[in-house]
Amino acid sequence: MYSHNLPFLKLFMLLSLSGIAMHISNPDLLVPAYLQTIPLNGHFLFQNLTEFSKDFGNRFSYEPSAVLYPALVSDISGTIKHVFELGAQSGLTVAARGHGHSLQGQAQVTGGIVIRMESLQGTQTMVHTGDLPYVDVSGGDLWINVLKETLKHGLAPRSWTDYLHLTVGGTLSNAGVSGQAFWHGPQISNVYELEVVTGKGDIMKCSAKENSDLFYAALGGLGQFGIITRARIALEPAPKMVKWIRVLYSDFMTFTEDQEMLISMEKTFDYIEGFVIINRTGLLNNWRSSFKPQDPVQASHFNSDGRTLFCLEMTKNYNPDEVETMEQEVVQLLSKLRYVSSTLFQSEVTYMEFLDRVHVSEIKLRSQGLWEVPHPWLNLLIPRSKIHEFAKEVFGKILTDTTNGPILLYPVNRSKWDNRTSVVIPKEEVFYLVAFLFSEPTPSPTSEKNENLEIALQKNKKVVKFCNNANIGMKQYLPHHTTQKEWRAHFGDKWETFCRRKQAYDPLAMLAPGQGIFHKSPLPLL
Repeated sequence: MYSHNLPFLKLFMLLSLSGIAMHISNPDLLVPAYLQTIPLNGHFLFQNLTEFSKDFGNRFSYEPSAVLYPALVSDISGTIKHVFELGAQSGLTVAARGHGHSLQGQAQVTGGIVIRMESLQGTQTMVHTGDLPYVDVSGGDLWINVLKETLKHGLAPRSWTDYLHLTVGGTLSNAGVSGQAFWHGPQISNVYELEVVTGKGDIMKCSAKENSDLFYAALGGLGQFGIITRARIALEPAPKMVKWIRVLYSDFMTFTEDQEMLISMEKTFDYIEGFVIINRTGLLNNWRSSFKPQDPVQASHFNSDGRTLFCLEMTKNYNPDEVETMEQEVVQLLSKLRYVSSTLFQSEVTYMEFLDRVHVSEIKLRSQGLWEVPHPWLNLLIPRSKIHEFAKEVFGKILTDTTNGPILLYPVNRSKWDNRTSVVIPKEEVFYLVAFLFSEPTPSPTSEKNENLEIALQKNKKVVKFCNNANIGMKQYLPHHTTQKEWRAHFGDKWETFCRRKQAYDPLAMLAPGQGIFHKSPLPLL
């Protein structure tokens, strides 16, 4: 069968010229043998690749033929260039893998090459102070390490994700959203410059002024146009401390109106997120471990009684010499809110402790064997005008039982997003991020399937189906679609631009095949 396969024949001819193919009796060894001819400063791994065939979602598994551990960006460029030169006849594809936090196999590849981006960590980190401070970092650096380095200079990036143990290139290929996005926009709105290795193997520096088309294509581009190998990130003075506040609402309309008021104010909190809490009991007891209630007696009398509640989470940044001013500002802001009066919980932590808060939960879950489990997450962007219709159906009918994992719900301002990037968002000025961050522990060894996982996936499908049927105007964040028709609908009027950029920067559709948007199609068997 291989003797009639054009990719095999071309590889065989190339290897014959180098004197390698004549010594290979097993055609399955051709790809590794071919890759070994590429001059590298790093190295390839061809065995024990199981960890690269899974991700945080823990639902999909596709095993590569090789994993590249690059020592320099030229290793990535050289590898892609060699694969590109094989032409359309070769079925080889390439996927950049950061910290493996994709949900549905987006950073995996069947029989192709995975690039372990973390191998480049720390190779380019340099903090620049001045009127417009910034940091140059490798695309394989983790945000937690970027934070540690910039804090040495009293600086920090302006926009974050809730979880910092992700690579810079990974979040910039999506958007990077957290509770600062209402003010600073997503992470992709805080980038001055990128270095990108395209699907042709070219190393290109790009910014809003230089190679701007590639710059905006790569930001939020799902890895389709190139691999982000370096980024120049905007910085701001970093506070030392954070006032961390949580309050509860029992009425959804009041909850959303207060959120929208806060994100519209010139002087407001520095971070604003919301949570939906379904049918939970003993909730406040869980909070007491890290938050002190304003009135312990009143708080002890509050009981959720299984009701759906809504939590508003806010922070105010400050330095030790600003405590009095900060407290006055917080009191003034809280006086404008209509939360349940006995549910004001607050804490003071360092800036680092707040930003890295999810990692504390990760350590606890790992110790209980509950981290590496299926995560059937669903992230949606819902227009403000439809959020109440959405909530009535989803929280009133589809999701009525206790969930395994948080449900985030908070508004952001469209004006803080750059429409020239590849990300697609609702057209209204204010829209909500709604994230169903579920986890489903694996079934017992005697069970054939994880029934809870199937139930969660079915609920996700019901939510998406409702949005489509009711014309909610929803867009998926961290999208996953199975047909190009669905991808066309997802990108809408950006689809033609997306396709044009794909043809310009990755004409063979070699990159990020796990996204399922485009497919590299080798010639059929003779």
